[in-house]
Formats: sequence, structure tokens, C-alpha cells
Amino acid sequence: MNADPAPPGIHLERPRSDRVEHPSRWLLSRGRPAARRLIRLRYDVRVLHPERFPATGPVVVAGNHIGIIDGPLMAIFAPRPVHALTKIEMFRGPLGRFLLLAGQVPLDRDRTDPGAVRRSLRVLREGGAVGVFPEGTRGSGELSTFRRGAAYLGLVTGAPVVPVMFLGSREPGGASGSLPPRGARIDIVIGHPIAVPAIGWPRTKEQVEGANALLHRRMLAELAAALTETGRALPGPLPIPGSTGDPVDSAKETDD
Repeated sequence: MNADPAPPGIHLERPRSDRVEHPSRWLLSRGRPAARRLIRLRYDVRVLHPERFPATGPVVVAGNHIGIIDGPLMAIFAPRPVHALTKIEMFRGPLGRFLLLAGQVPLDRDRTDPGAVRRSLRVLREGGAVGVFPEGTRGSGELSTFRRGAAYLGLVTGAPVVPVMFLGSREPGGASGSLPPRGARIDIVIGHPIAVPAIGWPRTKEQVEGANALLHRRMLAELAAALTETGRALPGPLPIPGSTGDPVDSAKETDD
């Protein structure tokens, strides 16, 4: 599947994205129907308000993060294919090869990751969707931690941020790597798109933090609405907290 044509010179804008390849997309696009059928053999997955998801153009998808299957659920069940930022540890061995073929973007959570930023911008500048978990790791899903990657990508590209709330992908008291029991209902609630105006280089720390604060407030409201609508509850904190990370973790922008 070929990339959508990008405006001339857009990949030369800072941060540059002309020096990285677009993540693989054939399996991500063609394999989603079969993957949905397989997952629904085990779980009752329901996607609420898919009509809110923009049908075309760049989109930053921002989700709360409670379970190990949130990333695959985002990539497979979002109304459009999503290249989700995925911790680099998951790319070891045969699973890593599969994740690359499925178009997922490796992310080093322990430092600012220019490679992940550039690949994400490549996708967005060519009209695709990139998935981010602002909490940085699996946890309670309450969005109490909210890192700046989604806001930054929105400011660079002008892409709207679409909240996606995962409910039921981890049982209360379940460990970080636990799966829901067979037959469990999993609700994926698409929120209202949040406009983020593009700001040219150089973007300041204050601009990124201001956009991030706005996104945080809006996503907390979307989470509350999703809980009310579905009658669900979040699973609570993990028994053992994990570490956090973000593709943009410093005030200085990625160099060109």
C-alpha cells in the first residue's frame, strides 16, 4: 500500500521526517478485519462513537492505558489504521518482527526518542494516524500522569487529537501483563476530536505545556463521560507500578 502524497517539502520542515521511512502499513491495513474477528472470538469488544473519528487527514490518537492489550486494540479497532507508539522492549524476538510488519513504532521510554518522533511525523504528514498513551505506561487509566507527546505532535502538524478510552481491558487487581477472562466485555469509547493549532519552529516549552494542559483537561472530561455512558469503572492501580516514558521528554525540540 503506497503512502499518500505529502505536500512538497513538508518532510523538510523541522523536525525533519525525510530521513526515516514510513512504518509498514500493508499488514496493519489488510490484516485488521481478520484480527478483529479473532479477538472477538475471545472478547466482546464494542466500539462506541466511531463516527467521531475523522475520516481523512492526520490524527493523533491518545488513549488511557490500563492493560497490555490496549495497543493492539487501538491499532485494530480504531476506525482507521493506527501506528501506535510501542515500548522498544516489545520488539525483541519474533514478536518484534511482527510488530514492525504491523506498522507499530518502537519507542525508547527512558529518554527523548528522536527516531520515534520523526517516524510519527512521517505518518502524520502523509495523512495517517499515530497512537500515543500519554500516561506513558499501563496503570490505573485515570490519566493522573499526562506526558507531552500527543500535544507536541499536534502542535507540529496541526493534527487533531482524538481521545480513545479503554474500559475492561484489565480486571481490577490484575497485574500489568494480565488479560481479561474469556468473554469479558471491552468498551472502546471514541471521544470528540480536540483541535490543536499548528505552531511553526521553534516551539517553546510554554507552548507545548499549554497545549498539553488543554489536552489533559479535555481528556479527563472525555474519560468521565465514557465512564458515565458505559456504567463501567476503571480497574484501579497496578499491584506493582511501572516506569513512565514519552517520545518528547525535554523542553528542547528534536534537531533537524
